[in-house]
Amino acid sequence: MACLAVPVAPASPARVAALYPVDRRRDMTGADVDRYPGAGVLYCHGPDGIPRKASAAWLIGDPSVVVLNAHNFRNRRMETTREVADCFFQIGGRNYDFVPASLQLGAPTNAAGLHITDDWAILRLTQPAEGVRPQPMPRVSGLATGPTTMAIVMVSPGGHGNYRGPSSLETCFIRQVDPPSEAGARRVRHDCNDGFGGSGSGLFDEGGHLIAMQSASLSMNSRRPFDLEFHYGSALLFEGDLMTALSAATGRPERR
Repeated sequence: MACLAVPVAPASPARVAALYPVDRRRDMTGADVDRYPGAGVLYCHGPDGIPRKASAAWLIGDPSVVVLNAHNFRNRRMETTREVADCFFQIGGRNYDFVPASLQLGAPTNAAGLHITDDWAILRLTQPAEGVRPQPMPRVSGLATGPTTMAIVMVSPGGHGNYRGPSSLETCFIRQVDPPSEAGARRVRHDCNDGFGGSGSGLFDEGGHLIAMQSASLSMNSRRPFDLEFHYGSALLFEGDLMTALSAATGRPERR
């Protein structure tokens, strides 16, 4: 059931430093929340029973449908690391429980491992979120595979372990679009600063359209220039099986 948000324990202390020499992150404002609706946070209870911030999560296309990373619940070997029932979604100052049986993962249950392009999950809330707008259905990006320099905005409602504020927003760039996976989804490599807890952050184009979701960054404890092979962030575009599943969950078609 929905309830008013309660204080939660802070994330584990982390070294406050950007991944790249230039850090353009700033605190999100009320205007940002209006421009990027649906931005929420996943909280999960630890072994001590205290809820802690886990990652960003997005209400998309429907007030009861949440999209987030699969790695919140499965590790790289597809082993269960956390139960859905131990987590809740926070948005608009209220907490909402999930329907555990509604969990849909980007990777099949018999998959040997979890990859960037299937690092997504869809969950349904036990009741629709009240007083907030969901993010519109993502727009098909139209990005060509290969090198690029596309300006984007990374919206991180859950903040980052290496950033001082509870949430952040940063203008940065997609530098490479990788070839599609078997599921028809592509990874983008970007130079947005990331930190622990930044998983699930939304990547928006300059028109304010959601096009990708952050998965992970290499060399999380290293601050150095972007490198296409050794120091970059990875996000999955909203396309392929993810968009097929999201359209089915919300009953809404893809935006083009």
